[in-house]
Amino acid sequence: MNPKMSQLRKKAMALPLLPGVYIMHDKSGKIIYIGKAKALKNRVSQYFGSQNNHAEKVRRMVDNVDDFEYIITDSEFEALILECSLIKQHTPKYNILLKDDKGYSYIRISSGDWKKLSYTLQKKDDGAEYIGPYKSSYYVKNAVEEANKIFMLPTCNRQFPRDFRKGRPCLNYHIKQCMAPCTGRVKLKDYNENLNRALEFLRGGSTNSIKKLTEEMEAASENLEFERAASIRDIIKSVRKMSDKQKVVATKIDDGDVIAGFSDDGKTCYQVFRFEGGRLFDRESFVFDSGESESETEEFLLRYYTLRDSVPKSIAIDREFDGMEEIAEWLSQKHGSKVGITVPQRGDRAQLVAMCKSNAAETLAQKKGATVREYNVLEELRDLLGLEKLPEYIESYDISNLAGTENVAGMIVYKNGKPLKSAYRKFKIKGFEGQDDFASMAEVLTRRFDEYYKNPDEEEGFGKLPDLILLDGGKGQVAAVKEVLQSKNIDVPLFGLVKDDKHRTRAVTGEGGEIALSPGRSLFAFLAKMQDEVHRFAIGYHHSRRSKNTFKSSLTGIDGIGEVRARSLLKYFRTIENISNADLAELENAPKMTKDAALAVFKYYHPLNDSKTE
Repeated sequence: MNPKMSQLRKKAMALPLLPGVYIMHDKSGKIIYIGKAKALKNRVSQYFGSQNNHAEKVRRMVDNVDDFEYIITDSEFEALILECSLIKQHTPKYNILLKDDKGYSYIRISSGDWKKLSYTLQKKDDGAEYIGPYKSSYYVKNAVEEANKIFMLPTCNRQFPRDFRKGRPCLNYHIKQCMAPCTGRVKLKDYNENLNRALEFLRGGSTNSIKKLTEEMEAASENLEFERAASIRDIIKSVRKMSDKQKVVATKIDDGDVIAGFSDDGKTCYQVFRFEGGRLFDRESFVFDSGESESETEEFLLRYYTLRDSVPKSIAIDREFDGMEEIAEWLSQKHGSKVGITVPQRGDRAQLVAMCKSNAAETLAQKKGATVREYNVLEELRDLLGLEKLPEYIESYDISNLAGTENVAGMIVYKNGKPLKSAYRKFKIKGFEGQDDFASMAEVLTRRFDEYYKNPDEEEGFGKLPDLILLDGGKGQVAAVKEVLQSKNIDVPLFGLVKDDKHRTRAVTGEGGEIALSPGRSLFAFLAKMQDEVHRFAIGYHHSRRSKNTFKSSLTGIDGIGEVRARSLLKYFRTIENISNADLAELENAPKMTKDAALAVFKYYHPLNDSKTE
């Protein structure tokens, strides 16, 4: 630890065990981070201990801290309010800072005879008619897109009547999402009739729109205008179909927000679904550098609702955090009545939270130019195994030996569906000689969780509990490890990966029996790849141990040749064969060799030629 860090840690250890706010400064005196704490000493001292446990964003912040100050408060709630106020005032670099750039949205009706519908974020003086403003760009965008599809209005760049018959109708015409006025065969009266229906739909909603369209259809039928009545009937079907899609979501929640986050490779995305009047009226995404996992959700909620004038009566989130009560109290004061923050475990709200998290993963993947196949596979794995949470951190184990010699094991880690090679670990079986895969697996997991209790709460490695453990093996391995987990009070889902006679992954096994895997599914490919990876890692370690022992039993068995000199010989001659074919002079000229050592090596490989060396 450098002197500056030692000095800061010493200062932090002298802080009181009282609630308050701490303020980090850089060398120039600028505030770079503000946080709150239930006990200032405990919280602040964590920053200046081991840097290995910090996320990259926190590590960068700590590296730039030159000094800190603090303010004691009477309660953690007061600390929260003060923290909020100070962050708003100073906008520190390393706090989560969300930009409120939503503004207002409008429905735009272009000028001219052949008007078009579109949505826009700005109202211009261009002769067009504007409806609004609306507070949700998401709602306006989706509503206008639906209206244009249902009432078959053009969304292309063609202008009418200028562009009549200047090209073939586009794909939208052929899939019945455009009347194709570009053909010149659509009457302006019919076009405007559909435009007015679309505006009625946007202004009055689907219920009023269906009511008026039904009246139009019945009137057309009475007047024997059967073709027009059939056309209106098709429009009613489209409106109802769209309305039914909305009801799938609307029936799940009345008013309130749903919030979920997804983190990967140093980035976090939080997704917010906002419901009002039983329908999704807004959706927002925020992407930023990952910070401290235990406080990130709390900080996000603070920043997000600081930007919002209105607070919902209920908020469903995807994870618990320490400051939930204080945040709920703060939001209740802002709302004027009680606000509930819940982490739903089942039912409609839980499904919405899962959908929200899935969208957060999708958004983050798009920002990074990746896909969310890994996340979808993890969801499939969670459902297959009946897990309570998404297995974002998976540990997999395999044993490798040859007829009971050089017993070793490998542990690999998958984080968010991808190999995390920095967390891979190797084990040499120490408890016994001979071959016993069950005892070997039990020993490895015992040592692994002994390490966990020595240094819990790491971001990765032995100090972190996995969400799922997968063993290369069947019921025997699972039963052996289950005893270990129970003896150490470790509650982690445990399953085995079973292979067929041709050593191909075929099933997952647990206490309830085997679960067959379908070869055509992405989950099958994911598990098979993981099983191959842990096997490769374990057998690679086994081969390296055997090579080392072979190495020791050959060169290091020669008088005067220790491990250092043996390695030097191999580095110089490249192979054992080259060493054995070298003459005495070549051996004497090799690095770290003496005449006596060279003679010993030469005699070892040329036992019948001793007379030549005299």
